[in-house]
Amino acid sequence: MQSRIANYFGLELAGTTFRREVLAGVTTFVTMSYIIAVNPAILKAAGIPEGPSMVATVMTAVVGTLVMGLYANRPFAISPYMGENAFVAYTVVKVLGYSWQTAMAAVFLAGVMFALLTVARVRQWMVEALPPGLCYSFGVGIGLFLSFIGLNESGIVAIGVAGAPVRIGNLAAPSAELAVLSFVLIAILMVRRVPGAILLGILISAAIAFVAGVAKPPSVWVSMPPNPAPIMLQLDLRGALSVGFFGVLLTIFVMALIDTMGSLIGVSARAGFLDADGTLPQIERPMLADAIATMFAGLVGTTTSGAYIESAAGVHVGGRTGLTAVVVAVLFAMSLFFAPLVAAIPAAAFAPALIVVGAMMVAPVVKIDFDDYTELIPAFTVIALMSFTYNIGIGITAGLILYPLVKLAAGRRSDVHAGLWLLCGLSILFYVFYPYQ
Repeated sequence: MQSRIANYFGLELAGTTFRREVLAGVTTFVTMSYIIAVNPAILKAAGIPEGPSMVATVMTAVVGTLVMGLYANRPFAISPYMGENAFVAYTVVKVLGYSWQTAMAAVFLAGVMFALLTVARVRQWMVEALPPGLCYSFGVGIGLFLSFIGLNESGIVAIGVAGAPVRIGNLAAPSAELAVLSFVLIAILMVRRVPGAILLGILISAAIAFVAGVAKPPSVWVSMPPNPAPIMLQLDLRGALSVGFFGVLLTIFVMALIDTMGSLIGVSARAGFLDADGTLPQIERPMLADAIATMFAGLVGTTTSGAYIESAAGVHVGGRTGLTAVVVAVLFAMSLFFAPLVAAIPAAAFAPALIVVGAMMVAPVVKIDFDDYTELIPAFTVIALMSFTYNIGIGITAGLILYPLVKLAAGRRSDVHAGLWLLCGLSILFYVFYPYQ
């Protein structure tokens, strides 16, 4: 059996072994398994029930990662993206007032567009159009956005009632004290390089919350998975295809495009998959896996999905083929039976994880060229507007408009890829059709 598996995935050609691939899969799963608890917690703000949401999250991870492993033969795990889930919950639903059903239709349509553009090789062309500096700013902005959500959800930071728009929360409250403890605990585990530090920190903090009475413990720890029917196939296609929703659809599309590019290229560089030109051979295969996962995500009731940068953890321990991804998918499937525990985890335990994830996403800021104003100004605009307008879409589209314009003003038109002008035009339409309130 092992020999047939080895032949299918080409383990010998890739310079790896069955044992190493399994270990890599376990490592990747542990480092990204926090999404099982965090994604439903975020989407709860959009009115999506946590039990079915957890099942949708896991199902999407299983299907997408299996396609990545069996079809693309890459050691990349797929799951709903952080950032996109926050955009849907806090911007599309809470700020703009759309239903989560309309947002799910947009996710599905984005997946369809991804699939069509991948097959036509247009998606690859659009990826090449995005300048590195702007991509770094997208990641930094989303990181700060997630951190602010985590600070607010945990009670460490509160919305101001007068004067300053934000203020320190009530740190004497048991939930806030637990959140601070959770943040420090996760930080210590990460500093000590403990595998699965984020998930372990969440679980330990949740246990403390149950014992201390900050949160009610689950009546059972293991059970059959919740019924996902309440959120499956609940797509409001009519609403998603309305003129007023165009800006949201564009934002979801661009965010996923950028996340996919960053994750695939970043992990591929770590694994040594890139060719002499810095491109990933047969990139259309993992891109198609992302597209299928995103279509599936919209159908089952969760947000845009794709390759996770945490896959680098598995690559670091030797994962080189799709067998790593298959192992991750199997472990995700097994996690379905722990829904009661996931649903019982309080915000004070999981919100600090958002702060930590946001901190890790801020790291690329050092790669932005601060000495070049044509790079700095668009990048700063992206980061500032994402954070201060509480809207990821505003930041992304502002950057896509400003970048080519400042390059043109500087007489450096050659720095702008033709595809970026297309994205600039689409971003202008975002503001034309944006539902201002």
